[in-house]
Amino acid sequence: MKDWKIVRRFEQVPDLPILAEVDVLVIGGGAAGVAAAETAGSMGKDTWLVEKYGFCGGAAVAGLSGTICGMFMASDEENAQPEQVVFGFTERFRQELKKRNGVTEPQKYGKTFTVTHDPLIWREVADDLLEDAGVTTLFHTSVTGVIMEKDAFKGVVIESNAGQSIILSNMIVDASGDAAVIARAGMDYYFGDQGRIQNPTMFFRIADVDMEKYLDYYGDDTICPPKVTENILAANKSGEYTLPRHKIWIFPTTRPGELMVNATRLAGQDGRMLNVIDPKDFTEAEVFGRRQVRDYARFLNHFVPGCENAYVVDTGVEVGIRQTRSIVGVETLTNDDVINCNKRKDGICRTPWPIELHSGDKPKLHWLINDYYVVPYNTLVPIVGENIIAAGRCLSAEHEALASARVTAQCFEYGHAAGIAAVKAINENRRIRDLTGEEIRAVMIENGSAL
Repeated sequence: MKDWKIVRRFEQVPDLPILAEVDVLVIGGGAAGVAAAETAGSMGKDTWLVEKYGFCGGAAVAGLSGTICGMFMASDEENAQPEQVVFGFTERFRQELKKRNGVTEPQKYGKTFTVTHDPLIWREVADDLLEDAGVTTLFHTSVTGVIMEKDAFKGVVIESNAGQSIILSNMIVDASGDAAVIARAGMDYYFGDQGRIQNPTMFFRIADVDMEKYLDYYGDDTICPPKVTENILAANKSGEYTLPRHKIWIFPTTRPGELMVNATRLAGQDGRMLNVIDPKDFTEAEVFGRRQVRDYARFLNHFVPGCENAYVVDTGVEVGIRQTRSIVGVETLTNDDVINCNKRKDGICRTPWPIELHSGDKPKLHWLINDYYVVPYNTLVPIVGENIIAAGRCLSAEHEALASARVTAQCFEYGHAAGIAAVKAINENRRIRDLTGEEIRAVMIENGSAL
């Protein structure tokens, strides 16, 4: 990122208006941010949430990656039924979606299950939960700088069309997904495996599908059957299509005659890896992602029965982001932790989701059969920095480990844990890094988490 400078820290409060002085400030309104803010607000703290878009949802809504993955165990049994192992805030949110017909029942995804949600209802559930918890939300607002006292975070500089202002806070949750607050302070982060990160993707939805005809052909597994892959390869060979990903995933939604499609694979036009932290790469991914959507939609029209008259309803507001910055944490979730399904007494989230690595020509899936691992609390705590905790996909994790740990159900629970940690640190006048995972998970269990 040689053309950009991320560090913008103030060692004293700059000469700008102070908008608020709060207990807990959450940056980012994705799954982790909503969970963190709602948790802190419900525990009685003056909590504010800052979000760059005009709605909450992050990758789940803006990126249109409309599934809550990571709730269910995987199994090799042919007729396995969904076995849910992640609850807590995740289940609360799913239940609120269900009340509004905003989420499907479990759908087969290879050896496990997932659910598909309505992105509009997702936003509304988040709005209501935050309001009920007394959280003050600022949409259309970004963090441009951090206010520090040595290694301690004291507040942030925010910017909107109204100008610049300051929010001072006792505790900050960096739920930006990109470790944006931690990076602006000049603290350590890294990108994947020596800079190699997962491909972004452009999700899209199609409508006017004859669902009976479609399901009769495609089957009930949302991962495409071999005949679809064969047809993609044949279509590419004809020279009339450019379909770089051969194994695609299609999910029936809550809306009649609609499918959500995860099919595109985005790399630079010169073949380079795209890192969407850089707006040049972000823009290229979105422009060519939308073009790829049209080719895949045309393929579905001509090769998948039931989709003959289907049309594209929408693409993501932004390209679907799987990975950018990871913090350097007090501890790091390792690839071996995931593969060996390691469990620890300081874990704050179960994760049964496979290593789902989108890097290179085709996705890599490594299943965790009839088992799960737990994510240690200290993967959310930066190795340097006080009054701050991370939540979401920017946790400290090795490359392949993150390809499992980054999904929505887990991000909900990371936010749940971060909100508890922020409140506990304030109430007990302790550093976030001096709290233990055992303490955090005890409160999570009281809140309904299965640990």
